[in-house]
Amino acid sequence: MTPWRTRTSTTVYENAWIRVREDDVDRPDGSSGIYGVLEVRNPAVFVVPVTDDGGVVLVDVARYTTGAASWEVPAGGSDGEDLLLAAQRELREETGLVADRWEPIGFMFALNGVSHAPEHVFLARGLRPADVPAEQAAEGITAVRTVPWAEVLRLVADGTITDGETVAALMYAAIALGRVT
Repeated sequence: MTPWRTRTSTTVYENAWIRVREDDVDRPDGSSGIYGVLEVRNPAVFVVPVTDDGGVVLVDVARYTTGAASWEVPAGGSDGEDLLLAAQRELREETGLVADRWEPIGFMFALNGVSHAPEHVFLARGLRPADVPAEQAAEGITAVRTVPWAEVLRLVADGTITDGETVAALMYAAIALGRVT
């Protein structure tokens, strides 16, 4: 089998955050076709904030795309800035917290069958209130909640947490914290 080959690529839409392109391709089986790709302009960052007693800080976000509320870890775009600084900004903006200790714990792609959207996951510990208030209204954040680790796992298992990137970020955190066997 041969790898994918792009014959032509056309941008069909773009804005400051994303670009959508349609590619004429040769598939691995040699047949021709088209492939639509969503490109995210800057990598995203995901933060798993863990309290001293092992709880995880989650935000309840009103998501326009799904029309539903979603419990998630703090996250957002890097806007071209240093990834750690972006993660620190997102934690502060979405939760009103800062962290004394940061650890990069994972890298992933979102929806890699249709998009090029790199994402970096950080573990944040030593949490304390920030000197400035959170900027939650513009983000659609309706609540911030600290959840014990066992309950976070139950929320994933029962389908309360439906955001795939949050589930993946929590898995990276479980590995980093030694909470998997």
